[in-house]
Amino acid sequence: MMGSPGTDRWAALDFAPPDPGIEETEAPVLLDYLTDGRAALITLNRPHADNAISTEMGALLTEVVEEVAVRTAVRVVILTGAGDRAFSVGSDLRQRKAMTKEDWLRQRQAFDRTLYTVRQLRKPIFAVVNGIAYGGGCELAQSTDFIIASTNATFGQPEAMLGLAAGGGSPALLPRLLPRGKAMQMLMTGDPVSAREAYRLGLVNELHDPGQLMGAARQIAARIAGNSPTAVQAVKRAVQLGEGQPIEHAIAIMMDAHWRSAVHPDRVEGIGAFNEDREPTFSESDF
Repeated sequence: MMGSPGTDRWAALDFAPPDPGIEETEAPVLLDYLTDGRAALITLNRPHADNAISTEMGALLTEVVEEVAVRTAVRVVILTGAGDRAFSVGSDLRQRKAMTKEDWLRQRQAFDRTLYTVRQLRKPIFAVVNGIAYGGGCELAQSTDFIIASTNATFGQPEAMLGLAAGGGSPALLPRLLPRGKAMQMLMTGDPVSAREAYRLGLVNELHDPGQLMGAARQIAARIAGNSPTAVQAVKRAVQLGEGQPIEHAIAIMMDAHWRSAVHPDRVEGIGAFNEDREPTFSESDF
């Protein structure tokens, strides 16, 4: 509104709604294949909007993850944001400004499906956070198996500042990734944390200079892709299904995954390659 005094309430977040005048000519999500097709690179592609998640981006991201899920040659997935400013600032608030209650709930259901699809992906998937990760963008990163980040990244859950309770997973996920008190402070204040603080607290596995981040991601992806996809997927499921269970129940889940890998041809190939001092040739995952 003209003449309004403004506020410094949003200053710490360092972003604003996207310019409505910019015409979008590219797909909001890009899919590429690396490492001879064994790694999929998914890129949130609205850099002019700090990769804010529109209804269209969310729907396409679901489709892309579902496509990767059934492509047996893919052994690992990298998820990142286009540009050098943001991984994603979460839901596109300019798009939401004119939504009816029904529009909002319809979008919310679609976003729930997106995040569920990412969380349930059997293949390993990790987030490469190259800048701002706020709100649903931060929750999307939390929904992956682990996070690496640039030294200029920031993480935040500002929903309470906007009159919302976070609804993309962070009230459940963040206390598992951070000390409970720090998670509660982030969720209640909306204050972001720096990449170095996120690394110190264990939210982020690795920090890299911005120019070296994607190279590091490719190296991690290549390491994972070089391992048995059957074994990698089995151990991922063991962690997912065993988390929060009584210890003997969790170990039983682990042993089921272990025995399935023990009778798989990849076990023979892997041990044979070790004894023969050569690179193993693992088969595509069969479950």
